[in-house]
Amino acid sequence: MTDASAIILFDGVCNLCNGFVQFVIRHDAAGRFRFAALQSAAGQALLRQHQLPTPAEPDSVVLLTNGQAYTHSAAALGILHGLGGGWRWLARLGWVFPRPLRDAVYRLIARYRYRWFGRQDACWLPTPELRARFL
Repeated sequence: MTDASAIILFDGVCNLCNGFVQFVIRHDAAGRFRFAALQSAAGQALLRQHQLPTPAEPDSVVLLTNGQAYTHSAAALGILHGLGGGWRWLARLGWVFPRPLRDAVYRLIARYRYRWFGRQDACWLPTPELRARFL
C-alpha cells in the first residue's frame, strides 16, 4: 500500500501519536515514510491538497501514498503494512474486521487519547539525524 514517498500526517502534540511516529521510525529501516505534524504548515497544505478537513483538533492519523489519502484505521493498517515483515501480517489480520468496527475502535481511542496518554504544549521536534524525514 505504500510507496517510496509515503507521508504520515500526525497530531504533533499527542503523546500517543508521537509514540506511534517513533515506533514507525524504529521499524522503517528502508526509510519509506516521511512525516509532518497535522498542525504544521506542510501538514495543513497537504490536507488541503487532498481535500481533507483541517480541524482545530485532529482526530486521525493520515497516510498519503500513491496519490491517495487514508484516514483512521485504514491509515494505521496501511502504515503497518508498509513496514513489512511481521507488521504486514498484523495489518492483514486487522483488515479482516469490517471498517465500521475498526473505525469505531479507532475513534474511541482518538477521543480519549489526550486523557489516557497526555499531550504536549508544542509539536515534537525530530533529532538532527531524523530531520530530513520530516516536512
